Amino acid sequence: MQQLTNVVALRPPQEAGDEGINRVLRALRTHLDMDVAFVSRFRERDRVFTHVDARAVAPLKPGDVLPLEAGYCKKVVDGLLPELIPNTAQVPMAMSIPETRALPIGAHLSVPVRLSDGQIYGTLCCFSALADTTLGTRDLGMLKVFAELIADRLEMDQHAKEERLRKHRIICAALAQAQPNVVYQPIVSLGDGTIAGWEALSRFSSQPKRSPDLWFQEAAEAGLGLEMEVRAVEKALEGLGQLPASHYLTLNCSPALLLSGRLAKVISDHDPARLVLELTEHCVVPDYDALSNALVPYRTAGVRLAIDDAGAGYASMRHILQLRPDIIKLDMALTQGIEHDAQRRAMASALIAFARETDTSVVAEGVETTADLLTLRRLGAHRVQGYLTGRPMPLVLAANWQVPRLAELFEPPSG
Repeated sequence: MQQLTNVVALRPPQEAGDEGINRVLRALRTHLDMDVAFVSRFRERDRVFTHVDARAVAPLKPGDVLPLEAGYCKKVVDGLLPELIPNTAQVPMAMSIPETRALPIGAHLSVPVRLSDGQIYGTLCCFSALADTTLGTRDLGMLKVFAELIADRLEMDQHAKEERLRKHRIICAALAQAQPNVVYQPIVSLGDGTIAGWEALSRFSSQPKRSPDLWFQEAAEAGLGLEMEVRAVEKALEGLGQLPASHYLTLNCSPALLLSGRLAKVISDHDPARLVLELTEHCVVPDYDALSNALVPYRTAGVRLAIDDAGAGYASMRHILQLRPDIIKLDMALTQGIEHDAQRRAMASALIAFARETDTSVVAEGVETTADLLTLRRLGAHRVQGYLTGRPMPLVLAANWQVPRLAELFEPPSG
């Protein structure tokens, strides 16, 4: 199954980095008992205040811009002002700076923020309205340590930004090439050996070569997760009209897609009784009540809900208990080799018994051997999906697919 990453709870890397730097500023300002602490970034002709923490109302805010030569920062970097000024009244150049009296600034500390390649990003500064003659070299040393921490954080954020842009370019290129492609895998009834439905699965031919779950994960990390999911659903639905009318189609959906409201428009022109929305074990659900509410209009219209990977982990069981699906899909880790494994049989039997009590149907995935199929049929599974009954295939094959060489398996036992 394709793993779809929930992006609802994710924050952009830059936002997370800003929060870390703001905490550093707050700790520094509080420890030194200063009124304002800030980080400024040098540009060609000006400097911008990127992060600001203040005791009360700050005289400046993030995003404010001043000429590069204004204030203290550039003068400190150029060696015209000392990094530590306990009392600005004792430094004539400091007193000549308009901001000293306007703010006012009674004590000031400032050090360069230097990146690992030696480049000066800007400065880390703090000041108070009153002079503070207790400030000394140990305080300045602490400021330099904090500046190194901030430089590390800034470089990490820059790397994350570059990585996000790289991923964004790759995903955009894949979307421009009409990716993903969609293949269909049959879901076969254990009652009579006929095809009951199909699961639509995404495949990617673009570079780099990797599994579909990694493509969807990277799309989410690039901020394009919903676009990739919507594209996959749209392409899957293009084939619904060419599949027999008695067959249903299973669509992999993340909680983020369901909560976004975008899915309703995509499926609005299709028979809801033929659609199944599938959530996997790997989907993170931050709010089951919100997801249940989002599912109400779909399920009221006749769309069914499936929970994938049952038996693979705790999350799938939570999905089942919280969302009350129409279909439970047993994970291949549970079904493969089940004929010879008593523990697998016991677990599968328990899930099938649960499904029977809750009027839920069971699809066993990953079925590759006749022995496993017969065991699952004996345990009470309703349908199977796997290489034994059909590999994922293009629509042109799916439209006329016949389940191979299994008719004898579904005949009533003799005698």
